[in-house]
Amino acid sequence: MNNSEKILKSLSSLIENGILTSKDIKKEISTDLKFKKDKLINKLELVSREEFEVLKKIVQKQEAIIKKLTKNKTKKAKKS
Repeated sequence: MNNSEKILKSLSSLIENGILTSKDIKKEISTDLKFKKDKLINKLELVSREEFEVLKKIVQKQEAIIKKLTKNKTKKAKKS
């Protein structure tokens, strides 16, 4: 029996006994999904949008510097 089946079985038994309400079930499912989402994000080593934008700007600046350097290098090589 996998984890989702165990969760559904325990939830159904609690509902049958009248212990859980629909709000409790919604909160439990929401918490479980949030935990799984966070676990997946950590596993994939994702970065936040802010971190991505900062890195993107740094890379763009470096590309501009590289272009300038290669242009200067080719100009100097042609003069020689």
